Amino acid sequence: MRLKDNTWLGMLAGMIGPVIGILIFYIINFRHSAFTQFFVMAARENLLSPLLSLCAIINLGVFFMFIRINHLHSARGVILSTFMYGVTIVALKFIF
Repeated sequence: MRLKDNTWLGMLAGMIGPVIGILIFYIINFRHSAFTQFFVMAARENLLSPLLSLCAIINLGVFFMFIRINHLHSARGVILSTFMYGVTIVALKFIF
């Protein structure tokens, strides 16, 4: 099956990558507590911004994967979703 080269696919992959990273972080470090408890603790301790920053690095691998298979529009979508995560990270860090 060949993936289509479009921006929406890249945006979807770029939005899902960090979510998977957060889930992996949760499973490795906090599997004995509920996810909502983990999320509340991260929000209370102001750890959401650094956690999202760390998990957004996953988009680097997704971006280079799309570049390698010559899907440049999809790579553009990954960049766009990474910028959207960046705005969220800045808002969490300085506004909330």
